[in-house]
Amino acid sequence: MDFVAIDVETANSARASICQIGVARYVDGVLTDEWVSYIDPESEFDYMNISIHGIDSETVKNAPKFTEVVDHLYSFLDAEIVVSHMPFDQQAISQTADRYKVRHPNSTWLDSARIARRAWTEFAKRGYGLSNVCKTLGYKFEHHDALADAKAAGHIVISAIEHSGTDLSGWLKRVNKPIGVNSGYKSIARAGNESGIRVGEVVVFTGALNLPRREAADLADSVGCQVAPSVTKKTTLVVVGDQDLDKLGGHEKSSKHRKAEDLIEKGANIRIIGESEFISLVK
Repeated sequence: MDFVAIDVETANSARASICQIGVARYVDGVLTDEWVSYIDPESEFDYMNISIHGIDSETVKNAPKFTEVVDHLYSFLDAEIVVSHMPFDQQAISQTADRYKVRHPNSTWLDSARIARRAWTEFAKRGYGLSNVCKTLGYKFEHHDALADAKAAGHIVISAIEHSGTDLSGWLKRVNKPIGVNSGYKSIARAGNESGIRVGEVVVFTGALNLPRREAADLADSVGCQVAPSVTKKTTLVVVGDQDLDKLGGHEKSSKHRKAEDLIEKGANIRIIGESEFISLVK
């Protein structure tokens, strides 16, 4: 769960016209460091780009040039897994480096959009833009601010790891495989042992469990519980592990936990329990 997330804004349609860079470092899934800076793109600002991010020539009047920040930027990126949402940011860094004749960062790039398309079926073919994915996950941020966008991409990665049970090294492999159930991706979804004593229960896990997520899913399955990836009206149990506030986008509870509470208020028969209570229940 150690990685760096990055986002850039550009002055015009040229990838090498970076006017803002935001970087967020995560260690064991927790935000530990961040950096953001306006950049003098030494290029003209296009009205279309200004309308998107609000940055113009006056904003970057006293900002450093790319060559003045590249060493500090690369101190974040070198020898790291670097997350960006879509290839745009990687291309912008590479083309800007070429423009100024400096080396490319020594990084392993990971696209959080490709992760989202494989982690959640609703994003497989459409709706996998940064704003829409985060809206679905219940994560609020200021879109088109480079640092906020970088953190949003980081949140998607952490949420996908929690949701799928696939770790970061697993996602590095998974994103290069086709989308779909026959691509080698192992979901934690389980149908439930038909002869189990808990047939009829539909379980959803959220938060960090002491048990590996797949082991918890297998345990639930063995006693008849159906294991689902998300909370719906059919859910009967939500098992809540430890919640890291740094991963919750300003909330005190995960999006699954909040959705379950919302459905309970509307009359759904859902129980929210902790991991120890879940272990007692299935045993």
